[in-house]
Amino acid sequence: MCQADSRPSRRAFLGATGTVTAVGLSAGCQSRSTPPDRSDAPAPTPTVSPTGRYQAGITLPQPAQRNLLAVVADLVDAVPVRPLLAELGEAIRTLTAGTDARLMGLEPGDLTVTIGVGPRLVRTVDPALPGAKDLPRFSREQIASRARGGDLLIQICAGDALVVPVVAAALVERAGDRIQERWRQSGVRGANVPVDRGRAAPRNLFGFVDGIVGPHTRAEQERDLWLSGPAPVADGTLAVLRRMELDLPRFAKLSVAEQEAVFGRHRATGVPLSGGTIASGPDLGAKTPDGRYLVPADAHARRAHATAVGVGLMLRRSYSTDGPAPGLLFMSFQNDIRTFTSTLTSMDNSDALLEYTTTTASATFLVLPGFDEQHPLGSRLFR
Repeated sequence: MCQADSRPSRRAFLGATGTVTAVGLSAGCQSRSTPPDRSDAPAPTPTVSPTGRYQAGITLPQPAQRNLLAVVADLVDAVPVRPLLAELGEAIRTLTAGTDARLMGLEPGDLTVTIGVGPRLVRTVDPALPGAKDLPRFSREQIASRARGGDLLIQICAGDALVVPVVAAALVERAGDRIQERWRQSGVRGANVPVDRGRAAPRNLFGFVDGIVGPHTRAEQERDLWLSGPAPVADGTLAVLRRMELDLPRFAKLSVAEQEAVFGRHRATGVPLSGGTIASGPDLGAKTPDGRYLVPADAHARRAHATAVGVGLMLRRSYSTDGPAPGLLFMSFQNDIRTFTSTLTSMDNSDALLEYTTTTASATFLVLPGFDEQHPLGSRLFR
């Protein structure tokens, strides 16, 4: 989760500064023959191509956009999957290109839309494929039936908060009565902290830097993020969504030292309690002179550590949420679902952080491989 907020769109800038510009013109500050000075105007937000080997919205763009909306839905019985996905893919292309009238004149900027299909749909193709297994149940869950599982994930990310619900409405309208929505959750990424070599990670509602560790290099991503086979799912990945309520009042009553013991990192800097830099992995064997672990035995940094669990790295992108209670939308991407399930099992047994969380929604999806005009979205899996 080494992502930062994106720059404001040109449209948002004009909306914020239009009044001042109008006053200046009416006062004769600029003549008709002199073009306005736009040297201070922000550069247009770079667009992100929706086509290619992988779907956008996972490793691209870098840094990740500030705003997200995840929509989880079911397909109505007997609806053909392939045509629906192809139509969604075409809608994504026109929306990200800014040529879709349903954008209401908004500039898409760095808009990305990422589509995943749930285990039930994957099993109709081949029960042995990655993504065919449902998530098991874990402790500290209070999940209504409609908030568990699902057939379709529509993940929408953008720097401009106005773009996100407009695009969601356009895609849901395109799907029509072929889908029934289960739940949706919007979220926002917090302020970012520099990590290493151009990478940054955001703070969460607990005040700690979130998502420092992950498969950031191309080699790590090929090893732990992207699926390499079988052919119908190659270049896809497996997504996990977990919506959680956070007990902020109880956590806030802890001293800073107690909070840091929960996470295993210093709150202000993100540096592991074992020392080093924010980019350093925690030294799980480091001890105090009297024999105590510098990173406590139940610290989150230890219980979720890939080496300690014995799994690969997961790419984590978490978003703060607001509702009846403050919360977090946790998303992880990995090429083996055991990376997530083994990690959460390790945390379930003894992770001090989980005492302040309650999971209220849970789902997993096969994020489909990339697509283009010649190869519609989902065509490799649903033939």
